[in-house]
This record gives sequence, C-alpha cells and structure tokens, in this order.
Amino acid sequence: MVTGAGGSIGSELCRQIVQLHPKRLIIVDSSEYSLYKIDQDLAQLIDKGDLNVDVKPALVSVRNGDVIARLMRTFEINTIYHAAAYKHVPLVEFNPAEGVLNNVFGTMEVAKAAIKEGVESFVLVSTDKAVRPTNVMGASKRVAELVCQACADEQTGTRFSMVRFGNVLGSSGSVVPLFRRQIEKGGPITVTHPDITRYFMTIPEAAQLVIQAGGMATGGDVFVLDMGKPVKIVELATRMVNLSGLNYRFISVPDDAKNTKAAQENIVSGDKKGEIAIRFTGLRPGEKLYEELLATESASKTRHPRIMTASEDFLPWSSLEPVLSQLEEACKNQDAAQIRDLLIAAPTAYQPLSDIVDHFWLSTAHQDSVKKPSAKPSVSSDDIKKFSVKNYENPPVANITPMAEMPDTSLLMHGASSRKH
Repeated sequence: MVTGAGGSIGSELCRQIVQLHPKRLIIVDSSEYSLYKIDQDLAQLIDKGDLNVDVKPALVSVRNGDVIARLMRTFEINTIYHAAAYKHVPLVEFNPAEGVLNNVFGTMEVAKAAIKEGVESFVLVSTDKAVRPTNVMGASKRVAELVCQACADEQTGTRFSMVRFGNVLGSSGSVVPLFRRQIEKGGPITVTHPDITRYFMTIPEAAQLVIQAGGMATGGDVFVLDMGKPVKIVELATRMVNLSGLNYRFISVPDDAKNTKAAQENIVSGDKKGEIAIRFTGLRPGEKLYEELLATESASKTRHPRIMTASEDFLPWSSLEPVLSQLEEACKNQDAAQIRDLLIAAPTAYQPLSDIVDHFWLSTAHQDSVKKPSAKPSVSSDDIKKFSVKNYENPPVANITPMAEMPDTSLLMHGASSRKH
C-alpha cells in the first residue's frame, strides 16, 4: 500500500514497486485527479512491461482509519509506504490545523490500522524540515515521526521506520519547474533570499532509496539519505537562465545583500544586464535559510553508502498520548495559538520564525476579549527516550544494490527551458 500515491514521491514509489512484481498494489489518495492519473500511468506501465500486478485505487483520506484498516484487511497488506502529507510550508502556515490533522493524525490512523491488521512493515516518508523545525509543516512531520517511534516502542508485530530527505527535483512544489515557467515567460525569477540553500535529489533516486532503507529497518529506525551538498538557490536560478541561452540581471536586491555570502562569492551583483530579471522577495512564513538532516551530529553508516541512520529522542506512547489528545482538540477548535504552544512544548525542537498567519484565527481571535491560556502538555525530560543505533552492516534484507554517486549539482539544471534568442 502506498498512501499519497498521487504525489511526486508517492507516484514514483508506485512506479518502482510494480517493477518489483508485487502480487497487489493498493494506491491511496484523497485527490480524485491525482489518483486517476497515477492509476492510468501504472496501467500503461504494467501493459508495456507485461507485468502481472493487481493495482487497486482507493479514494480515501488517511484520516479515515476505519476504511484504511478495511483496505489492509481485505487486500492482505504486508508493507505500507506512508507518503501522504501536506508539504507546502507557507500553505501549512496559513492552515496549521489542517496541516497537523493530516500530517500527524493521518499518520496515527494509518499506523494504528497497520498494527491492528498485522502489517509487517510501515515506512514513513519524512523530510529534512522535521529537524529543528521553524514551521508548522516541519514540526508536524516531526510529531508524525514521534508517533511512529512510539508505535515501534509499544509492539514488535509491525516494523516501523522513517526516511528523511530534502527537496526532490521536479516535484509539484519544487523551484525547478517554477523557475522554468518563469524563464519561459521572460521573467522575473523570484528567489526569497540571496543566501537560501536547499538539498536536492531526483525523484527516482529518492524513491529507490526509500524502498531500500525500508528493507533495512528493524524497528524505530530513522534513516537519513545522503543528499550531497546543499545548493544555493540563487545560483541554481542563474545557471538555469544561462542553460536557456539567456543572461540575467538582479532587481529588488535587498539593502543588506552586500553582507550576504552570495554577494561575497560574487553571485549577486548589480552590474548584470541580462534579459531575465531575478527578484528577491524575502523569506516566506516559516521558511529558514538552510535545512538540516540530523538533529544531532551523530549518524551511523549502513550497508548502503547513500543511507545513514540516526539515533533520535522519542516519547513512549504513555507520554505522547496526552500531547496528541490536546493537539487534536486544538486543531478541532482551529486554535492556531494553542497548536503552536503544543508543538513548541512537545519534544520537536520547534522554534517558529514568524508570527501566526492563519487567516481564520486572525479574523476571529479579536472576538475574545480575553485570550484563554493555552494548555500545555507536561512532558518531563525523564519521559524522553532515545532509540539505540543498530548494526546495519548485515541487515535482514537481501540484494541491496548501492546506487551511483550523486551527480554533480550542475547537472540538476538541464531540465531548463531550451528557449534561445
């Protein structure tokens, strides 16, 4: 079963899984169009490869635990790749309650169903934004990891693991297709900050590594993919312009741009006179300059050269459950302030960078003459535990094929428009 099967990673997971000849693949998504599209893509792939795979599309939200459990029971699911999530940082900042309900409680419903129905393996597709998060999306994904870690600690019937990685090229929220469209329209290209950097990986690479990491799991594992070196977004933009046969210029350069690393490296310069303008728009709500893959400096090698494992703090279910109960109540009440307080109080290392921007909360908060104090979970440092890093030199899985080394980042821009003057 793949949840979020219509998304960028979910759909690629499906394409790679059918090539592994499973008996059956259940594709789950709440978007009718996305589910239809991946169902059609898989049908063509199966027909072309003469594959004997029974694909069943299921139009259902992961928050509907009863239906998810019925699907698992009916189709005898052995492995789940849980890729369903809201991942767009600013949109989740504007809609924190829905983001948390989907990312946290959707994960909890699928995890509980997996345990109930005796599913062997559960792999959570996570994100580098879960590490020391500065936004609701990242914090919600870290809580989703805590849910999976607590489930792994509670039982041994279902093997839980989490796989973290950064941005994927060509995804629905990636800057690469955005920059390509902006170049085709003649500009301007919009970049938030001269120094902003991100990790990048191709979608097929990420999906293959997720599958291989899941195969190495023993329970409660947090896997981290080797993303190579971070890419400076403004440099990515300038390379894409040049690869399109055009030149660039900078407009709306911030007053403090001369103090940025990009300026010191002569990437941002006011003397450029190209056809495509690059405009700096400022960091968006919840956005930070750089992402991290590890909450601590410790990471252990596995048998696969591109997959590491981290030892992360977690809460046992008895301590996590009251946190989740209060968080769910805050989401149902659309109380953005309390949601923020609870995410900060939980062991997520969440430190918001921006004010609350939830439109609904901002428009209704003034109706209360006195703001009610937000309940906070009582999480003691004694409650926090740490999963021990296991030995992955000889994992309980066969035929783990190392992938090729990460291509040079200069190759990432070759999908740019080929328009020339």
